[in-house]
Amino acid sequence: MANRAVILAVYIITFLIGLPANLLSLYTFLMKGRKEPVPIDTLLLNLALSDFIFLVFLPFKMSEAAQTIDWPFPEVFCDISTCIFLSSIYASVLFLTAISVNRFLSVAFPIKYKMKRKPAYAVVASVFIWLLVFSHCSTIFVIRSMNTNTNETFQLPSNRVVCYKEFNEKQKKIVYPFQLELCLALFCLPFIIAVFCYIKVFRILASLSNVQARRKQHCMGLALVTFLIFAICYGPFNVSHIFGAINYADVEWRDYSLALSSFSVCLDPFVFFFSSNPIRKNAGIWYRRLQRIILQCSVPCNKDYKEGAVSLSPSNGLAETGVATESSFGHAAKEREQ
Repeated sequence: MANRAVILAVYIITFLIGLPANLLSLYTFLMKGRKEPVPIDTLLLNLALSDFIFLVFLPFKMSEAAQTIDWPFPEVFCDISTCIFLSSIYASVLFLTAISVNRFLSVAFPIKYKMKRKPAYAVVASVFIWLLVFSHCSTIFVIRSMNTNTNETFQLPSNRVVCYKEFNEKQKKIVYPFQLELCLALFCLPFIIAVFCYIKVFRILASLSNVQARRKQHCMGLALVTFLIFAICYGPFNVSHIFGAINYADVEWRDYSLALSSFSVCLDPFVFFFSSNPIRKNAGIWYRRLQRIILQCSVPCNKDYKEGAVSLSPSNGLAETGVATESSFGHAAKEREQ
């Protein structure tokens, strides 16, 4: 049995970090796309959108983890949330792969890429990716229709309901081959393509002496973050598909791997940072604003502390202490009003 407290903690951290970061990214790419649309921004926008959809449905998983094992919502929400959950995961995988292909084409064939790059191509690719993942993940509804006594939301003998965790023999013949196909077609193949593209990009940039060091650093950062997302976040979840197909049963650590895959929405903003100048500019603006807020909060507190420390010296006495402390707070209040 998985430790639900750990899983719930991962979901909460993911939600608190991922939601503001991806909302900021969505806003930036929408504003950028309205002014000067380019293919890479379209792909990044869709990656942020897939993360946002994932975060919108994440509270369902949080509630499930808080209920220990039960599914606390109507059965239809199990089908919808599972389909959306899987679709968002594999859409993110494919958009990360599309970004790697875009980088490879821009570096390997810079002239042809600039001549032929059109936002419409990225739009068509994005629509294709969404249709592909939804067509695959809609199998969830087929699995439900194949059960005559129960459905994807499984009714335990104790009248406890769980979501997408227990299947009859008829369902198992569809579920585990379906999961294996997801692993091979929507994870392994895109992972190989992404690795190939970034290795080629590294070799090309290393052979060019006129390329700025900052551009090389951004490319290395993008490749490293992409590899971490594939290997650490999505890797264990897809490996669980392989074991499930072999044993026709879910592995015990599958819930942990699913929680780990959710953490990708916290790492995707780094992909945005290394891929987009507007994101880097906005990140710098928000960082400086945060610094100013911290300084504005810390300076008055430091002044109050120092003046209060002077008034508490042994030579001043108890009465002088109260007077000095009041004057210090009054002085600080006047400074804040100014």
